[in-house]
Amino acid sequence: MLSVLTTLLVGAVFGLVLAAPPGPMNAIIAEESVLRGWLAGFRAGLGAMSADVLFFVLTLLGIATLVDALDWVRGLLYLAGGVLMLYFALGAVRDARAARSFTGEVSHDSTGFRRAFALSLTNPYQIGFWLTIGVGLLTPGRLDVFEHVPLIGEELVGTLVVETGSPALLGGFFAGIGLWIVAFPGGLVRVGRRVDAFAPIIAGLSGLVLAGFGVVFLGTGAVVLV
Repeated sequence: MLSVLTTLLVGAVFGLVLAAPPGPMNAIIAEESVLRGWLAGFRAGLGAMSADVLFFVLTLLGIATLVDALDWVRGLLYLAGGVLMLYFALGAVRDARAARSFTGEVSHDSTGFRRAFALSLTNPYQIGFWLTIGVGLLTPGRLDVFEHVPLIGEELVGTLVVETGSPALLGGFFAGIGLWIVAFPGGLVRVGRRVDAFAPIIAGLSGLVLAGFGVVFLGTGAVVLV
């Protein structure tokens, strides 16, 4: 029982590691949260998580490896993702200019789920995760969590070993992502209501993040295809 709980917790940590770093997905979640409330931010996170579920299935079937094998497919994904990010960045800037406070000030309906899902499907980094770490999580075996940790790893080798490919590890992984898409929008809304004037700033920063990643993706796609 203890080993199952440990595996669940390790899986949750892996899920948080995937979901938490700054990037285009969290930029969309932040924009939706501050302009339309917690539910809109959660839906955006659910869009990104739905793409991970799809990649999980494709990895199980072995289909996702085609992306890694064909340079032109990866190049087109980078270009498509870059165009989408620039387009969504313009929308974020427009929303930032229209917003006057946190939650509820932008009139049009939330499209966060569709935007996050579309970006995830064209994000080679997310696909790359499933082709590398994701494959490791799915393949039956044993993972020594501390084996490759610098400095302290040698002293802790063998103290935390989990079974890869197990339902507990995969369940914990998606639970970690779920925890993030619940807590991140909630934290933004809670803080935002205390500092209401920051809503346009956060929405504008989200637009800048999307624009920055869009430019990087377009450049990378061009390099891959040339």
